[in-house]
Amino acid sequence: MVVKSIRVGAGLGFYGDSWRPVAASIERGGVQYIGSDHLAELTLAILQKDRQRDPSAGYTRDLVPMLTTLWPLAQQHGVKFLLNAGGLNPEGARDALVAEFNKRGWQAKIATVTGDAVIDRIDALRAAGEPLAHLDGGAAIDSVRERMLFANAYLGAQPLVRALEAGADIVLTGRVADAALFLAPLIHEFGWAADDWNRLAAGLTVGHLLECSGQGSGGNFNSYLGNGWESVPDLGHIGYPIAEVSADGTAVITKAPDTGGRVDFDTVRQQLLYEVHNPHAYYSPDVVLDMGTLKLEDLGGDRVRVSGATGQPRPEKLKIVAGFDDGWAGTATIGYSWPGAMKKARATEAIVRQQLAEAKLAYDEIHTEFLGFNSLLGTLADDSRIEELNEVYLKMSVRAKDRRLAEAFPRQFPWLALSGPPTASGFSGIEPARQLLGLWPTLVRRDLIEPEIKVSLQETAQ
Repeated sequence: MVVKSIRVGAGLGFYGDSWRPVAASIERGGVQYIGSDHLAELTLAILQKDRQRDPSAGYTRDLVPMLTTLWPLAQQHGVKFLLNAGGLNPEGARDALVAEFNKRGWQAKIATVTGDAVIDRIDALRAAGEPLAHLDGGAAIDSVRERMLFANAYLGAQPLVRALEAGADIVLTGRVADAALFLAPLIHEFGWAADDWNRLAAGLTVGHLLECSGQGSGGNFNSYLGNGWESVPDLGHIGYPIAEVSADGTAVITKAPDTGGRVDFDTVRQQLLYEVHNPHAYYSPDVVLDMGTLKLEDLGGDRVRVSGATGQPRPEKLKIVAGFDDGWAGTATIGYSWPGAMKKARATEAIVRQQLAEAKLAYDEIHTEFLGFNSLLGTLADDSRIEELNEVYLKMSVRAKDRRLAEAFPRQFPWLALSGPPTASGFSGIEPARQLLGLWPTLVRRDLIEPEIKVSLQETAQ
């Protein structure tokens, strides 16, 4: 039987996002699949810290409570999940989920995709001729090799397709391209060939429009025109975007009825261009998309048709994101009120810097920002009315290779409460030093990665 169309819904857009709107998509949105993106590059650094404390950790801990809440509803409606919540430990994520499902007597086939982790293969990859130089500046990896803590390749949709073909109800992955979570069910349902570049490009477009949860349906809508963010209705009950996709790749972006948010030409267009460097060559492991041929048609009623995608052959290399130990950070925050809030904050900064110099506390980097003035806009902040600010918080951060040096930094602040500029308040206390993880993006030949990919399937209790 030829499948005419399927409906794929957005899950989470980041670790810690809300899954309440996903329930509405399952109940009233008619979806067959939910793709849930839990991993930003920063998230892998967070998960690495978890794994350092507990080797069984390393996956996103929102996975189990999310599916514990949604699985009965999903099972009732025949909905399948694809999630990259496995993070740095997909098998640990599976074990935790299987244990919870078994405890509740729930039946599910849970697939795990592994092979993205390459930290143990760095030297072998280099021996095979891959320099693994920094993607942006071309720096040699030798400068960070001994400090590397994780390294993961961005996998494409094909391993997830294999998991669905094996009958999986839930597919757990580590690092995959975000859009692959949505492209995989389209390939599976429609039987698209691995070199059907235009249809794959259409599927990549769908995935890109859905991967950021509510941002694709009116959330974070950065417009100040007449139909700007203030006109987006009921954000407190936003509906995550849903794509109704036809076999030719044409899609209608919409959301579940009776939910907040908005799907129109402008909200879809904004998400389309999100995190895009070159719209004529948007790279993924599966295809290179040219967005220049796309056509968006606002059909009204929270429905936008997307068509016309064109694709070029997939790249010969995959991206790797690696993380390395990059020292320690010390931070302190203290606030001041009007009058002269900014003047007091600047005076305090000068006093702290003076103390550091006198104590010969040398840091690799000192960063200052003034919350309430320039913490978001930086050098673009308008200082024409700076003396009228009601309150300003001085936040200073330092970077050091030595943890003890980072921990010494906030101790320069407490005495200022009574002996520094007046109206001090909101001191953040002696915060512990934070380990810093640097990111190392690079490229690697896909033929060195893909043979190591494994898909396993485990069924929970009957």
